[in-house]
Amino acid sequence: MRDIIDGFLRFQREVYPQRVELFKQLATEQNPKALFVTCSDSRVVPELLTQREPGELFVIRNAGNIVPSYGPEPGGVSATVEYAVAVLGVKDIVICGHSDCGAMGAISRCTCLDHLPAVANWLRHSDAAKAINAAHEFDTPRDKLDGLVRENVIAQLANLRTHPSVALALEQGRLNLHGWVYDIEAGCIDALDGATRRFIKLSDSPTTVAVAARNVDQV
Repeated sequence: MRDIIDGFLRFQREVYPQRVELFKQLATEQNPKALFVTCSDSRVVPELLTQREPGELFVIRNAGNIVPSYGPEPGGVSATVEYAVAVLGVKDIVICGHSDCGAMGAISRCTCLDHLPAVANWLRHSDAAKAINAAHEFDTPRDKLDGLVRENVIAQLANLRTHPSVALALEQGRLNLHGWVYDIEAGCIDALDGATRRFIKLSDSPTTVAVAARNVDQV
C-alpha cells in the first residue's frame, strides 16, 4: 500500500502541475468518445494500450470482460452501458479480452468453483462461448484457452446488442462495436472482422469493425 500512496504523492507533486489545465477542464465535464469494456486483470490497462488521456475513455472492468444480456433486473454493467450510450453519446464500444485470462482459464479447465459461488454465477454469462469453443478441437490447452478468449469476446458482443440503448444507437447509425483480443506478451491486438467473423491484426487493418453502425442513408 505504501507504494500506491507514494505513487499518488509523485502524481500530485510532479504530474498534476504539468497538466493542471486539463484537470481544470475535466473537473466539470467529460466527453469520452468510446466505452471500453475489459477484464479486471492488472496487466490490462486501457489508457496505456490506447494511449488515451484522462476523460477520453469510459471504462467498464470486470472478471472476463463480461456484458450480461439485458434483462428485467439490469445490474451495474447494464446501467453503465446505458449511460455511456444514451447520455454520454459514445460512438464506439470495445469489448477487449486478453491472453492468459484467469476467468476464461477457469472455464477452459472446468475448474471447480464451489468455493467461489459468486464467480461461478458470474461466469455463466460466458456459457455460449464455452459451448461453441467445446465443439472445436485444439492441439494444446493454451490453444483452447486462446480460442475461448476469442469466443467470449464474440459472445459478449452478442449480449451487448440485446441492450435497448445499444440496439437503438446501432439502428440510428450512431454506434460501432469492436471486438479485440490483447496479447500481453506480444503487445499486439487482434480485432474481430465482422465481415469474415475472423480475428485479424489491428495493426494490419486499423479500420476493422465487428458490428458497424447501420447506414441510415441507405434505408
